[in-house]
Amino acid sequence: MKHKRIIVTRYGGPEALQVLEEESPEPKAGEVRVRVLAAGVSLPDLMMREGIHPETPPLPFTPGWDLVGVVDRLGDGVSGLEPGQIVASLPIFGSYAEFVCLPPRDLVPVPDGLDTAEAVSLVLNYVTAYQMLHRSAQVKPGQRVLIHGAAGGVGSALLQLGRLAGLEIYGTCSSRGASAVSDLGGTPIDYQRQDFVTEIHRLTGEGVDVVFDSIGGSHIWRSRKALRPGGTVVAYGLTGSLRGGRLASGRSGGRHRFRAIAIFGLYIAGGWLFPGRKRVVPYSIQWLKRLRPALFRQDLIALFDLLQQQKIKPLIARRFPLTEARQAQELLGTGGVTGKIVLVGDGSSLESGAA
Repeated sequence: MKHKRIIVTRYGGPEALQVLEEESPEPKAGEVRVRVLAAGVSLPDLMMREGIHPETPPLPFTPGWDLVGVVDRLGDGVSGLEPGQIVASLPIFGSYAEFVCLPPRDLVPVPDGLDTAEAVSLVLNYVTAYQMLHRSAQVKPGQRVLIHGAAGGVGSALLQLGRLAGLEIYGTCSSRGASAVSDLGGTPIDYQRQDFVTEIHRLTGEGVDVVFDSIGGSHIWRSRKALRPGGTVVAYGLTGSLRGGRLASGRSGGRHRFRAIAIFGLYIAGGWLFPGRKRVVPYSIQWLKRLRPALFRQDLIALFDLLQQQKIKPLIARRFPLTEARQAQELLGTGGVTGKIVLVGDGSSLESGAA
């Protein structure tokens, strides 16, 4: 049986993505074959395509951090799962495919009746937001927080989960994203027209308790200036290394996994060394999952429960067929996307309702 998957043929722009048709993978002993119903499209995918994310695999590779799919076939020695069961996973790469083989320990059961695009939004975006709020920052009701990129996939998750936690929330966004930020209970700050540090101090006086910074580099210092004394920057991304979805430096075509992370580390160290009682704390979903896999499973199950109870509602920016992964990444690279872009498989029974 043939299947399609997307491969990155060289480090570079969206044109590096190609559709490959080949024999479907067979599960080895101790593996489960999953038919992918929905795969998320995220900025880390673009950074891996450019060769600058710390998790970038060697070429050629199939991108895709997160997926929701249906158990299709069990390899020898696998128990506890049944064909037809809906599962979620965070494989970090490999999700842009019709079928993928994974170890059962990486699969989390998905409750019946959930929209697959909304469910896949929880795997990377909402787990990231949830763990940063409750494990990294350990927020308390009434605290003030600033979210950069508040209309995006992780940003909108932080807004929804922050509102549930009783926080006072501010969010930087483009003018296009302002209404979405307001609708989710945040005070929008137009980063294109306003200086967010000046605006935060105008609105709050001494600053916020926590800033969630996905941009990295020197932007961490700007975020630090928005903190009150004793506040914390949770630094979790390096999206400042991209411009228009491409490598900002223009030096594409290579695998430079540790260049940006080294600079990132210097800024984090500086946050501890310089005065002002303002900490910079790094967060990495993949490293926390590797070190504490039970926490990832526990937190994702808690989020599925919140989705079932309709206490959270992921924003789906757009749904693309798998074969249009290039167009999906091009759209994400243009910026100003509200919510999550999702690739849907031919077998997804819940593709209706596209935004």
